[in-house]
Amino acid sequence: MKIGELARVAQTTVETVRYYEKEGLLPEVLRTASNFRVYGPVHVERLRFIRNCRALDMSHQEIHALLHLADQSSQSCGAVNSVFDLHIAHVDARILELQQLKQQLAQLRQACQSERSVQACGILQGLAAMETEARPERHTHLG
Repeated sequence: MKIGELARVAQTTVETVRYYEKEGLLPEVLRTASNFRVYGPVHVERLRFIRNCRALDMSHQEIHALLHLADQSSQSCGAVNSVFDLHIAHVDARILELQQLKQQLAQLRQACQSERSVQACGILQGLAAMETEARPERHTHLG
């Protein structure tokens, strides 16, 4: 099948397929004599796997690790568990960050309980005066 059909079958876009090829997440593709890429069931399966990992907010690094482990089917799944344990820890850290964010937002919202002019808005004044800290580096595509 050609790239457009692969994208349709895997429920993604042609651009996504090309991006994953460039990132080394998809296996090498055979080309026809006229230089068209020819994809097969292996590509569909791998693309669905990648898409499902992304739906779980996994980074490309984590997906590379899982694909590498999946390609070594005789190995124990302990290493897969380790990748997932680390990802769960990242999710826990993100949840804490989001809880802190929610608390900050709620505090700002409390600063403006009644209709006022924009000039007297407690939220806008709070945003202008707020001191922010450098954000820790995250492992996900969320930035």
